[in-house]
Amino acid sequence: MSQVLVVTSGKGGVGKTTSTAAIGAALAMNGNKVAVVDFDVGLRNLDLVMGAERRVVYDLINVVQGEAKLQQALIRDKRLDTLFLLPASQTRDKDALTSEGVARVMDELREHFDWIVCDSPAGIERGAMLAMRHADVAVVVTNPEVSSVRDSDRIIGMLDAKTAKAERGEYMEKHLLLTRYDAARAERGQMLKVDDVLEILSIPLLGIIPESEAVLNASNVGCPVTLVDGDSAPAKAYIDAARRLEGEEIPMVVPMERRGLMSKLFGRRAA
Repeated sequence: MSQVLVVTSGKGGVGKTTSTAAIGAALAMNGNKVAVVDFDVGLRNLDLVMGAERRVVYDLINVVQGEAKLQQALIRDKRLDTLFLLPASQTRDKDALTSEGVARVMDELREHFDWIVCDSPAGIERGAMLAMRHADVAVVVTNPEVSSVRDSDRIIGMLDAKTAKAERGEYMEKHLLLTRYDAARAERGQMLKVDDVLEILSIPLLGIIPESEAVLNASNVGCPVTLVDGDSAPAKAYIDAARRLEGEEIPMVVPMERRGLMSKLFGRRAA
């Protein structure tokens, strides 16, 4: 059965697009047929992160508006035959995304893919609401800083109130992905510790992505970090996160964290 996953946050710049590409690639590496969908109409960065910017002919808006078929707009990844991209438009307005059109596209994607991973714009505007509306599972991306965590708390409220699952009275499965984490800075009080974020947001922890040049380097070469640098700490963290999404129970690794916190999180169910 196909799963629609939305990668969302309240604050911009926390790593949603990087995480969408990395998790999508990791799911595809694990034998799934995966489509990553860019809902950030007007900016369109997912194609850059995946190295497909020169191959965009049709986009999500074209498909929603009936100007192109889904198969015309989907771009197969150069490295993984089971990974596809549905890019956003740079020249159209978010108002071109209609509720009916998005619903039709998501239904069609469900017929062909095991996972549909939606890269949501930040915040709670129209594009973000449509990106999360048809989701079965949500990954809330946050940095370990107060403003990012506060905004993520608001997004959690929206997931519980404004999605199709919520309207049907069903539970929306939500997971926390903590990005750009630096254990040394957290110990010095320069950012929130993992337990602090968990206490505020109260959703299961999917993964901790450490601050690393490997993520920036991967974006610069147009390849998900899980494909270009699979032995790096961020790649391993994303791969483990993808496995947790599929139901595996994997001990949580807190990069450079003290033993006390590791023992608290060891065995924590994240999926």
